[in-house]
Amino acid sequence: MNKRKSYHHGNLRQALVDATLELITERGPQGFTLAEAARQAGVSAAAPYRHFKGRDELICEVARQGYILFGDLLEHSYDGGKPTALAAFSKVGRAYLAFAKRYPGYYIAMFESGVSLTGSSELALASERAMGVMTQAAESLMAHLPLDKRPPAVMVSHHIWAMSHGVVELFARGTPGGRAPYSPEDLLESGTGIYLRGLGIISE
Repeated sequence: MNKRKSYHHGNLRQALVDATLELITERGPQGFTLAEAARQAGVSAAAPYRHFKGRDELICEVARQGYILFGDLLEHSYDGGKPTALAAFSKVGRAYLAFAKRYPGYYIAMFESGVSLTGSSELALASERAMGVMTQAAESLMAHLPLDKRPPAVMVSHHIWAMSHGVVELFARGTPGGRAPYSPEDLLESGTGIYLRGLGIISE
């Protein structure tokens, strides 16, 4: 009833996004049709074509909105590098895990649906903004090193992104730490610490 009401108030596009989020969470990105998304939103099977060419374009919009939310969360966690560069860097990593746990539909659309970041300029910008927060955190963390001793900040941020993603996929689905004797947060923190010490970025 609420979704039909939203549709009649001109929010068909968002109603379809919300419906798709539910379906992605329940069935995965390939587990439903556009017609099912329409039915979930309480509209006719033809209605989605007013806004989307097909299911892939709808999932792309879900991913775009997810990246915007993701970027907001990372920026809030980073908080300008406070209270220290290392603490802020760690908070960004924990925010990645928190996002995956709290917003599984967005996370799956962004990272597990096969959506192309180059398929939409708006999606690309949203993803670049989120990645930019991680790169900024890496740059601040290495600011104390001589320029010729600093590894590329983009490389560091991508390594941490990959590590975070691995922790999510292996240990953060369902019950946190259910497949390991440690929590996902502890696994990421210890792995990040080993990585940063290996590069000489931190010594503590």
